[in-house]
Amino acid sequence: MEQALHRKAIRKDNPTARRILRTVVYLLLIALGIFTLIPFVWMISSSLKLDREVFAYPMKWIPETVRWENYSLIWQKVPLVTYFKNTALIALAVTLLQTLSSSFAAYAFDKLHFRGRDALFLCYIATIAVPWQAYMLPQFIMMRSMGLYDTLWAMIVLQAFSAFGVFLMRQFYRGIPNELCEAARLDGLSEYGIWARIMLPLSKAAIATLVIFTFVNTWNDYMGPMIYLTRDANKTIQVGLRRFIQENSSDYHLIMAASLCSLVPVSVMFLCLQRYFIEGIATSGLKG
Repeated sequence: MEQALHRKAIRKDNPTARRILRTVVYLLLIALGIFTLIPFVWMISSSLKLDREVFAYPMKWIPETVRWENYSLIWQKVPLVTYFKNTALIALAVTLLQTLSSSFAAYAFDKLHFRGRDALFLCYIATIAVPWQAYMLPQFIMMRSMGLYDTLWAMIVLQAFSAFGVFLMRQFYRGIPNELCEAARLDGLSEYGIWARIMLPLSKAAIATLVIFTFVNTWNDYMGPMIYLTRDANKTIQVGLRRFIQENSSDYHLIMAASLCSLVPVSVMFLCLQRYFIEGIATSGLKG
């Protein structure tokens, strides 16, 4: 038994074995990454072809003639500019409001002490488990009675608050020592000042994580705009893509080009915040 443990320890301390194992792991991860990217590469390739070339066999990943005009043609088929503007307005407004409301509520639930705080927090977080279909009809009636039906304000108001965002920010705030807040209070700083000058600068990772989740979910939302927005001037990009597919069901090259354009904003958002996002995923939810 001791000899077996000794041989195992020797193998574990062997730098050559560690390098081989690390190389194998890296190769597997690279292969998995390439496999994951294949659908996106096919989408890009198909968006630069003629329709008859999309499903040609044998498949050509690099088209013989690159047709950049496909990307200019899609804007003439349906009002994609209007759809993009509406979606960008809703996504940016919802992201800003959710970030502010979630960070405010999370600060109160973690750093302030008031009666029934924990019970109220549990009740609020429990709403995450309630499916949207359960309160979809009352929500629709409420928006219609408020005169917000078929307006962009309906989508903004409905998504301005997030129980998930409060939970995410609170878990991160729990890792910030309470002594910092106490010292700031002794120096005469208000609760809003503590939140703005201490909590926010220390929670960039959590904010970036929440921004990415909120922006991506709002940008990709289909059911909400489908229910609340009826006029073509108010529709979002996901509903607009559905209309584009219905009107150009056989033009797969144009469908791929339009779909690829809809992915650009969320891809740019993730690439800009990926460092903070990874840090937030690694730290949020593990503290406290």
